[in-house]
Amino acid sequence: MILLKRGRVIDPDSGMDQIADVLIDDTKIIDIADNIAVEDKYELIDCEGCIVGPGLVDIHVHFRDPGFTHKEDIISGAKAAAAGGVTSVILMANTKPAVDNVDTLKYVLGKGEETDIHVYSCANVTEGLAGKKLTDFVELKEAGAIGFTDDGIPMLDEQLVVEAMKLAKQTDSVLSFHEENPQYINNNGVNRGKASDYFGIGGSDRQAEIDMVARDVKLAMEIGAKINIQHISSKEAIDIIREAKKNTVGEQLIFAEATPHHIALTEEATIKHGTLAKMNPPLRTEEDRQAIIEAIRDDTIDFIATDHAPHAADEKAKAITDAPSGILGLETAILVANDVLAKDNGIAWTKLFEKMSLNPAKLYGIRAGKIAKNEIADIVIFNDKQEYLYEKSLSKSQNSPFLGHSFSGKVVMTICDGKIIYRE
Repeated sequence: MILLKRGRVIDPDSGMDQIADVLIDDTKIIDIADNIAVEDKYELIDCEGCIVGPGLVDIHVHFRDPGFTHKEDIISGAKAAAAGGVTSVILMANTKPAVDNVDTLKYVLGKGEETDIHVYSCANVTEGLAGKKLTDFVELKEAGAIGFTDDGIPMLDEQLVVEAMKLAKQTDSVLSFHEENPQYINNNGVNRGKASDYFGIGGSDRQAEIDMVARDVKLAMEIGAKINIQHISSKEAIDIIREAKKNTVGEQLIFAEATPHHIALTEEATIKHGTLAKMNPPLRTEEDRQAIIEAIRDDTIDFIATDHAPHAADEKAKAITDAPSGILGLETAILVANDVLAKDNGIAWTKLFEKMSLNPAKLYGIRAGKIAKNEIADIVIFNDKQEYLYEKSLSKSQNSPFLGHSFSGKVVMTICDGKIIYRE
């Protein structure tokens, strides 16, 4: 049994934010009280001065397994997740082979069971991510697919999107969309504007995102399908989602996620860090960054998800136009939330854990995201005042513009299923 003593216990479901003790037995929380008497059989953890919150649920993660395990694999990715207070991940399906069949899905889920965290996986919307033919949603869902996405590749065939949405509605599945129309992109991963001018390239215009978000929100509202707009980056796309939510009657259909890097950084970081700050969609302007923060505050954005995207050093060492897009995120998500959202913008931790734990768990039907009696003991213990220099990732890859940055908080322990899986 584990007794967490004198922590600031935060439960986004009930709104609890108070100093309390938490008692864990086996995999569950069995008591929360002002003062639980210490017994010899307890492993005592002094949490004074620390936040005790639900383990993070990251719904947008790339572990590169199978096919690209030189960048990351499910085992190494899970270790990075634990170090960041993440106890549940939902993997994207753009592996090799792609997760468009039951055998590959079972491989991913089976390897996930070998880790200390909860590993779930999406399956592809289309076979081979080719955007031509839908996968067998029914078969894949029965085999354990938690949702469907062709993340990394936008779905350009509108009629196929309509068919996918209808099938998702029939199977009560969530579709997640990577929204970038290549018609508006000359060079991906770099914002068209100050950053593209600096590199002397065409870059990626914001209209690439706006165009596809407008299309898919409209279609989902007409069809009645649940969709998640991934890694939103532009203020105009946020406005589209905000308006759609205002016009929604009954069950929520439109969901949106933002990444920590779009919350914390702008295209200035791309100019400074080059390929280490190249991602799709790209970092945009300060006005866009502020719009994302406001959308988190007013609940237009439902989730904070990392889009953890490991790449090898030699790949990121290529020219800005040739290097792959994507950065690490699992270990720095809660650090960015603390510094940028909580401290700089006064957003309450109950709301932050709602975006990073409770809401993701609710959407996908995962038992997680709560600190309450009889709930699963998935917990992060976070010192929000301990200065921490982020020098090295536990990922196989090290592609992050945050490396070398000093944060004002630190994960000191992560507990999953009642077991300590990471400690400082």
